[in-house]
Amino acid sequence: MRRPSSHSYTTDTSAEAERAQLELFRAMTPEHRAHKALVLSAELARQCKAAIRRRHPDFDECEVRLKFIELNYGKQLADDVRESRKMKTQRP
Repeated sequence: MRRPSSHSYTTDTSAEAERAQLELFRAMTPEHRAHKALVLSAELARQCKAAIRRRHPDFDECEVRLKFIELNYGKQLADDVRESRKMKTQRP
């Protein structure tokens, strides 16, 4: 059995609740853990995009996605995607 970590992975969860959650994750099959990770990741992306929409109500859906890329993967990638989109729309 692993030693408990001295560092919490959350900032708003009690140690007892965190231990219970970790026990539940450890009891899951690998497939269930992978599914849970995908669901949680999709929900986090949805919430992030909703926050961008609240902060920038003038953004269209494309601008929301580009801002999401910038915030999560870096400005360079977002700029590369912008440039790629420009090139595609300029084709005859």
